[in-house]
Amino acid sequence: MALTLVIGNKNYSSWSLRPWLLMVERRIRFEEQRLRLDFAEGSPFRQALAAISPAGRVPVLLDEGFAVWDSLAIVETLAEKFPQAGVWPRDARARARARSVCAEMHSGFGALRRHCPMNVEAHLPDVGRQVWAAQADVRADLQRIDALWCDALQGSGGPFLFGEFCAADAFYAPVALRVRTYGLPLSAPAQAYADRLLDTEGARRWIAEALAERDFLAEDEPYRQAP
Repeated sequence: MALTLVIGNKNYSSWSLRPWLLMVERRIRFEEQRLRLDFAEGSPFRQALAAISPAGRVPVLLDEGFAVWDSLAIVETLAEKFPQAGVWPRDARARARARSVCAEMHSGFGALRRHCPMNVEAHLPDVGRQVWAAQADVRADLQRIDALWCDALQGSGGPFLFGEFCAADAFYAPVALRVRTYGLPLSAPAQAYADRLLDTEGARRWIAEALAERDFLAEDEPYRQAP
């Protein structure tokens, strides 16, 4: 059962992080293929993806060569292939709620994504303060996420959103990284959860490998100039 996960730069690619972290934390074995993000026409990135996926974006899961693209589709495929791996909670209602919060992350929170793009190695609290002061939609996004996390943790008892680490936690890991990069405010319970999330084995490994890339991509660095 040969699985390969095709991803982009670990410093920037929030979509890639989600299935990667889930597979690492739930001990689903896979090979990693990392492509340097470059959406220019004819780039090696575009050429490599064109050979495996009509969507032309990462992540892509290759199951013995068969391509599954989009992080949510990848998660559901993993749940079907590995029913004992704990991709979703065991309880039916918890499972439905976990799917709901993943779908909300997948389709929503556009202001937070737009104004605070994931950048693992950056430290931009001044930018975060400016965005927080100026962008009501960013404040609304993060306040909704804070409430969502607190509600789930209160219902499950933690330590993760639905008890054990599952797809829902993987989907919100990029938010925890954005909070850290931009110094965005959270309630105490939500901040404690974000800290636990980034202290998982998989998150620590992703962060270390992101820091080792040392690859500046101008289009993903709206607040900084190349060194």
